[in-house]
Amino acid sequence: MIRSFSKFLPALAISTGLAAPTALACTSLLVSKGASSDGSTFITYAADSHELYGELYYTPARRNAAGAQRDIFEWDTGKFLGRIPEAPVTYSVVGNMNEHQLSISESTFTGRKELEAPNGIIDYGSLIYIGLERAKTAREAIQVMTRLVAEHGYASTGESFSIADPKEAWILEMIGKGEGKKGAVWVARRLPEGYLSAHANQARIRQFPLKDPENTLYSADVISFAREKGWFTGADKDFSFADTYHPLDFEGARFAEARVWSIFRRAAPSLGLGVESVNGSDPTKRLPLWVKPERKVSVQDVMGLMRDHFEGTTLDMSKDVGAGPYAVPYRWRPMTWEVDGKKYVHERAISTQQTGFSFVAQMRSWMPAPVGGVLWFGVDDTYTTVYTPMYAGIRRAPKNFAQGVANRGQFSWDSSFWVFNWVSNQAYARWSDMIVDVRKTQGELEGQFLADQADIEKVALELYKTTPEQARTYLTDYSVQQGEKVHTRWRHLGEQLLVKYIDGNVRDESGKVNHPRYPDAWYRHIVRDAGDKLAMPAEKAAEPKPTPPAPASPQPAPQAQPKPTVAPPQ
Repeated sequence: MIRSFSKFLPALAISTGLAAPTALACTSLLVSKGASSDGSTFITYAADSHELYGELYYTPARRNAAGAQRDIFEWDTGKFLGRIPEAPVTYSVVGNMNEHQLSISESTFTGRKELEAPNGIIDYGSLIYIGLERAKTAREAIQVMTRLVAEHGYASTGESFSIADPKEAWILEMIGKGEGKKGAVWVARRLPEGYLSAHANQARIRQFPLKDPENTLYSADVISFAREKGWFTGADKDFSFADTYHPLDFEGARFAEARVWSIFRRAAPSLGLGVESVNGSDPTKRLPLWVKPERKVSVQDVMGLMRDHFEGTTLDMSKDVGAGPYAVPYRWRPMTWEVDGKKYVHERAISTQQTGFSFVAQMRSWMPAPVGGVLWFGVDDTYTTVYTPMYAGIRRAPKNFAQGVANRGQFSWDSSFWVFNWVSNQAYARWSDMIVDVRKTQGELEGQFLADQADIEKVALELYKTTPEQARTYLTDYSVQQGEKVHTRWRHLGEQLLVKYIDGNVRDESGKVNHPRYPDAWYRHIVRDAGDKLAMPAEKAAEPKPTPPAPASPQPAPQAQPKPTVAPPQ
């Protein structure tokens, strides 16, 4: 048996208490090359879990001996599931992008309870990373992933996968067949050119064309299996994967589809997609699978779409008393709660505190793959992270992002995951003020990366013409340097925030300590809750002082009598 040490590291880390994303946990956006401003294909991933440690996985390419076996560890738990034959050749992978620019992400939708605990050894995490090691294109990845579960069985609940290369972007949805059953039912659809899509823990593919292999692929029994179970009785053309295997309910709409809606409403506002389609008030209204953005999106736009708290909508969490005096658009778990016999919810936005890592994968067909693929990688909350360029052809990860530096239960100043969490957790306490400082530094760093991108790639392309490996070395050094730069700058930002906002004070640019008031709206909340206790006694009106009598008018001074004039002697 031959085992890749780098592939074993995630399982080793997880086995010490680091679980991967769980249900209602992740968000993914897909953009076809026809919908991007420069012809790039994009997918994104926010890997959200209260137990996930954010790090950048790196696996080098390998040539495996005949008969080599691969150990399969469940990504969520680190549990050993079994072994499968290794591929003769595998490709290098940085994060969720391989050296051919193929990228894969996911979100868990769980699905019908009857289909849990299938018989198999390939979990969804293994599907992603084995697919990246063995496939060059999105179509090939779909073939690899679906063959793996057919041959070795599926070991997870329902999943939506984003799978993209420089030319195509696909959504693959898959669910097992229930306890003791091997294999999975699935359907995959290619995004039409000029469109974008998203998924967030709710199955989204409904009806699909049955005779369009260029744009739709599906398992042979995806409909017949549902008929056997008694879940579908209509005509094949009317079959809906999502409605059959993961029927939409209130929580699916409010916690999952709402995130998709927030992407769609911002990318295509003229569609007028109302909040009633996701807030639970009108279950008959459903979002489309994809929308055409009103203008083509750039990599910076895609980063922006992954930063969202429902701002400006009725779901905006910064507007009610739960936001506190500083308009914090976050709510600590649980998401559902009960008071005085009535049940309530907190909203689930794209930007959330429990993100382990996220990325924007940029894939470009007109460049050599090691140069054209950029994994813009960040750790912690998407709203406060810095997306740092990691090129598809790099040979190692920056130490601050790398595996094994720390873990979820072990703090380290050398870990960007912990440094970014330190900064964001400061910001959560005084959001409306601190986020201004955070976004300023974030914008400076990301802005510089984007401004430098063309020049960096120009050099890399020149090197690639003569010595491809030299180009990869150059991009490795550049990516590592930027990772280190971000780490250093972010730690310094955290130190600045502590000094500026210590003990509820705010220092101005000259260093003078100020004591800004709470907003009046917050003072009114305090008055409503405790005004009687906190009110100062009213000052008594001062009694008027008696008016003193007006002074008597002064008497005129007596006039001096003139002396008689003595006539001069004659």
